[in-house]
Amino acid sequence: MTSTRTAYRVAALLFASGLLHLVVFAVAGGPWEGPVSWRKPVTFGLSFGLTLATYARVGAGLRLGRAWVRLFTAASALEVALISLQAWRHVPSHFNEATAFDSVVTRALTAGGVTLVVAVLALAVAAFRAEHLAPDLRLAVRVGTATLVVALAFGGLMVAERGGSWKLSHGVAMHGVLLLPALAWALGRTGWSERRRVRTVALASTGYCALIAAAAAYNALV
Repeated sequence: MTSTRTAYRVAALLFASGLLHLVVFAVAGGPWEGPVSWRKPVTFGLSFGLTLATYARVGAGLRLGRAWVRLFTAASALEVALISLQAWRHVPSHFNEATAFDSVVTRALTAGGVTLVVAVLALAVAAFRAEHLAPDLRLAVRVGTATLVVALAFGGLMVAERGGSWKLSHGVAMHGVLLLPALAWALGRTGWSERRRVRTVALASTGYCALIAAAAAYNALV
């Protein structure tokens, strides 16, 4: 429970960091796109804030080991902190080996990314082993964690291509682990039958996966 509470607090700080950098962008101006912009600390802060809170909440429901939550929390904080640092230094955060310090940051970001992948895989394994959840929530969590793995795969393609064109696919696939369990939670308070809830979650999951496929097809063409 302590690791979950800590994860929630760190997630709030990361989300607040994203909002703060959005204000900085509004005041300071500058380009939104490109390797040196305020976009990265904004989007990474907001996205990691949401994802970390979701990881902690879903992990608690899946009875995931506290060590995994701590590991994901530390890696999330590291990624956002280093990306924000480089934004304030007005240098690229990724693929930057211009100086010895920049090389260290690049390697640390890579190590953090690998850690996140391993922690997400652990969450996905726990989701597919879980039999104690209600059927609709179990389906939502399994599809949500699977799409989070897919999101990280798109992130890997971006790294392999040194930026690449998979940002949309990565972003679309990232938050199914939040949206689908939230839908199942809401349906559990409607009084609907279990069969109807499962069918609704299955329909939403199919639509969400179709959206990811559409985003991937678009990214492959541009």
